[in-house]
Amino acid sequence: MASSSWLSPSPTSSFICNKKDLGFSAFPSQSQISIHKCKKQISKKIVSVMAPQQSERKPATTGFVKTGMTMTEKILARASEKPQLSPGDNVWVNVDILMTHDVCGPGSIGIFKKEFGEDAKVWDRDKVVIIPDHYIFTSDERANRNVDILRDFCTEQNIKYFYDIKDLSNFKANPDYKGVCHVALAQEGHCRPGEVLLGTDSHTCTAGAFGQFATGIGNTDAGFVLGTGKLLLKVPPTLRFVMDGEMPPYLLAKDLILQIIGEISVAGATYKSMEFVGTTVESLNMEERMTLCNMVVEAGGKNGVVPADSTTFKYLEDKTSLPYEPVYSDAQASFLSEYRFDISKLEPLVAKPHSPDNRALARECKDVKIDRVYVGSCTGGKTEDFMAAAKVFLASVRVGYFHLSSFLYGWTYMLSLYQDLVGRRALRYLKKLAAIHLQALAVLLVWVAQKTHMHV
Repeated sequence: MASSSWLSPSPTSSFICNKKDLGFSAFPSQSQISIHKCKKQISKKIVSVMAPQQSERKPATTGFVKTGMTMTEKILARASEKPQLSPGDNVWVNVDILMTHDVCGPGSIGIFKKEFGEDAKVWDRDKVVIIPDHYIFTSDERANRNVDILRDFCTEQNIKYFYDIKDLSNFKANPDYKGVCHVALAQEGHCRPGEVLLGTDSHTCTAGAFGQFATGIGNTDAGFVLGTGKLLLKVPPTLRFVMDGEMPPYLLAKDLILQIIGEISVAGATYKSMEFVGTTVESLNMEERMTLCNMVVEAGGKNGVVPADSTTFKYLEDKTSLPYEPVYSDAQASFLSEYRFDISKLEPLVAKPHSPDNRALARECKDVKIDRVYVGSCTGGKTEDFMAAAKVFLASVRVGYFHLSSFLYGWTYMLSLYQDLVGRRALRYLKKLAAIHLQALAVLLVWVAQKTHMHV
């Protein structure tokens, strides 16, 4: 497929190194036991076998052999109040945040009321986040009914974090509306390192970018969590992806995850945790890390996770006042497989129809005619994504109708976001947003100039 050997989809490529972890022993290779014999000559039986005397151990570690754990194992161990967990263990986990939206929310609420009673109360109203974001800005009565059910439930339960939308004709007239649920979870401070976040959406794994366990669940599970705050989960094994090298300016996190999915296939991480580390990952901002974790489900992954660092902590400074405690994989943790990438050699990638693992170099598709461009959704609807789109449109020679209309819609959204951020006095975003507005104006001028030239 690729003209360069390093981008071959074959796992034997020189671009990628796959190392199997053979595990380790918690015991020394040679016995250090002390054998005491009875003083009577008539008996030669061993009457006691004792280990050498050791200093007194702390009670927390007495009674078991402590072995290394991965980030995911540590988070689930803490949430289940267990000192040690291994892949395959089934444990009851205490949930920190449950998110649902207008697609699965009504069904989850229905199950909750059926199983716990019509007058039952959720386990913790401050830990339930409800975000309408799919069936909105439409005149469809059934779609509107879903949002109505959410609104009634939140009023009944006094849910603190309900990001409602009431005026369907003008999204700017809805001060509580926050957009795509996975982006809103991060922007509103619901994502915190070391916690467990569950959501009724397969892309809930996006929140793993904050160093937490985040995964999608079904309506039945969500209904149970609403009533108990707990869920039975199986601990997944972990695949580790080490990405090093300076990231070229023409690459985005989407290229990184497409490279990974192209290597392991859409089933390569089925019910596995995908842990992303390395100098390249450390250089990514939070929104790019969210893109990386967002698509682990396209590889079948249970969750994706990035170790929290100064970038994470800085992002959270003005978003949450709740305490959190990050965790990190132990040096002796056991990984199912480890993959290594030199990102400095990577080229822009695309996923061709009809599968995310149908990877190709972007330059190999240069003759493919593009009819329409869509910018948005949970993978590509973040601030950084609109900025990247603005750069592409600004550099484009040809600006067709759909290019312009799509961009102007995004520009309107960014203007609204700009106004919202000003209201919050988030001055650190002003320069970026102002630059986007100028780029939008430049694109418009290029388009007008081109059309004027065509009619002369």
